[in-house]
Amino acid sequence: MTRPLIRRSARTVILGSLLSLSASLDAAETRIAVAANFTAAAKALQQDFEQRYPHRLRISYGSTGKLYTQIYQGAPFELFMAADSQRPARAEREGLAVVGSRITYALGGLALWSSENVTAAELIAQLKGGHYRRLALANPKIAPYGAAAAQVMASMALEPQPGKQVYGENIAQTYQFVATGNAELGFVALAQMTNTPQAHYWAVPKRYYQPIRQQAVLLKRGQSSLAAEAFLAYLGEGDARAIIHAYGYGSE
Repeated sequence: MTRPLIRRSARTVILGSLLSLSASLDAAETRIAVAANFTAAAKALQQDFEQRYPHRLRISYGSTGKLYTQIYQGAPFELFMAADSQRPARAEREGLAVVGSRITYALGGLALWSSENVTAAELIAQLKGGHYRRLALANPKIAPYGAAAAQVMASMALEPQPGKQVYGENIAQTYQFVATGNAELGFVALAQMTNTPQAHYWAVPKRYYQPIRQQAVLLKRGQSSLAAEAFLAYLGEGDARAIIHAYGYGSE
């Protein structure tokens, strides 16, 4: 977990003051880059935030790796909500983000799923036996959930099946591969299973992959943006935490 620059109690007071000040000032707009797995939750947060405060959010979704590349190449984002902790930390090291602004806004989980409504035990048997035409994963090179899926395969000593794996650009596309039947089963975000009966997916035990700490960081372009700072502060508020939990994410 990122070491805070200031004590949590003091930070809470400061953030609360920032939100109060923000609500009293003229509306501003901020551009935010958000990991694709967090799309549904981010839309709910945006709606709640914009009802409470005068600011407006312009959100772009994509794989964490591709979003980082865009930021590195000068895309005008002011806040980065990644699906990992590595790239926000890298943004700090490379001078793209405000040092000390990084927070863990969600803890993600991984699930193995099939749209054929088979049981979790059957899914595990299919995976272990290689009894599938296609297995969908997010691209491990650019998507943290794909990297976690690769870790699961390695932890279970399962060799990749040549020609049987299909890679989504991000976890949202990976989900679609399974939902449309283009892949018999796939590793998706546990948060994407909130409307799926628990008997019909396997919540992969955390021992099989490294923790998925989704972190947000204020980018240098946003250090003078009240809207960006206000939304980052809002992510730590109780109402925002409740929304994030409702969409299947944990917290530290």
